[in-house]
Amino acid sequence: MIHSDSPELSFEEMKEVVTKRVAYLKRRRTIKVSVIGTVSAIVLTAIIYPTLYFSTGVLFRPPAGLNSNSPPGQWTMFHHDLEHSGSADSTSTVPQGTIKWTFPTGAAIHSSPAIANGTVYFGSQNNKLYALDADTGEKRWEFETGSWVESSPAIANGVVYCGSNDGNMYAIDAETGETIWVFETAYPIISSPAVAGDMVYFGADDYYIYALNANDGTEVWKFYTGSHVTSSPAVRNGIVYIGTNGNYLYTLHAIDGRRILRYKSHYPGFSSPVLSNDTIYFSGSSGRIYAVDADARSWPREHEFRPMWTQIYAWGIPGIPAPPLQSGFLWQLRISRSATTSPAIAGNNLYICTGEKLIAVNLESQEKAWEFKTGDSVWSSPAVANSYVYIGSNDYRLYAIDAATGEEAWHISTEGKITSSPAVADGIIYVGSHDGKLYAIE
Repeated sequence: MIHSDSPELSFEEMKEVVTKRVAYLKRRRTIKVSVIGTVSAIVLTAIIYPTLYFSTGVLFRPPAGLNSNSPPGQWTMFHHDLEHSGSADSTSTVPQGTIKWTFPTGAAIHSSPAIANGTVYFGSQNNKLYALDADTGEKRWEFETGSWVESSPAIANGVVYCGSNDGNMYAIDAETGETIWVFETAYPIISSPAVAGDMVYFGADDYYIYALNANDGTEVWKFYTGSHVTSSPAVRNGIVYIGTNGNYLYTLHAIDGRRILRYKSHYPGFSSPVLSNDTIYFSGSSGRIYAVDADARSWPREHEFRPMWTQIYAWGIPGIPAPPLQSGFLWQLRISRSATTSPAIAGNNLYICTGEKLIAVNLESQEKAWEFKTGDSVWSSPAVANSYVYIGSNDYRLYAIDAATGEEAWHISTEGKITSSPAVADGIIYVGSHDGKLYAIE
């Protein structure tokens, strides 16, 4: 606007003033649009990026190559491999139930053995981790911690990783027994570690799941669960699967610990998960076996919204659909009042212990195939090799059961209950007993 009291301007001067004014207004409009566009882009990115990052696999997919396994003839971690199959490679030698040797520690053994390169590694409630010659039972070294060692060791790249009730995760040279590094948590570590790539994964009684750098023991990430974690993690295709003593099974991104699935079982879970054909199987205090899609993802705030949705649907309000099944749900089977061990899988059968029984479940029909009753409760997780299932029982015995029929092939007696889970390597069964001895059975 040209004010009336402005000096009289010529036509050419007026034209120049108007041109400058138009250019000025155009610049302001351009700047305004740019600022609005930039702010909008930032806001949209702040909304969309976290949504994609935390709620989908579009960004930073789990590395499919992050897996490992026990080499043939070895059993290098709890339940044999990172999928926790509990199933060993078949060998030409089948154990016949003869005790080859025993090694006394003087205290109960709950830790399950691991075997690598001709050496057996296990912990004892005398606060020590042992390395024995697998053939003769002679001690190669012992390593003392500050409390019971109930965690089962894992061996990878010449290093033994094992937790202790003193709250520490230890990395120990497999040949010499010398300390490489120690990582301290606030409470006992009963969960057995899993090693994949250059990472070590485990749970602790401080309610956290940890991922450490396997080389130096530095923390990469930790995930808060809200309850004790005694379950041992399984790792497959860059995803960590682990249960808690609360009501949930978690699947986490192995690299950064992002939650992918939180599956609610409604009952405390004690077992470690086992993976087979893209399905997770686990059990808990409800006496149920749960089958869950290994690639499933929880939708945002699923367990917070579901109760409200269910309640509104129950009121019969028109137009409100029934809530969908929980993310990942495939099926579940009630087998008893309480399942007490981690399952093992071989072929089409899943083997699990409940109460005083070993039960075989056909995964195709989802029905019980057979059951075998011991003389007391069973806390030892089954191992499968050469078409036999091996379990320990609180009746002081280790049993060999025909995997197809459920018939007993043989048993050996110890002087204490067996809660250690057996390991099988090169046709020899290794298992600990509360009589303080480790047994090698051929």
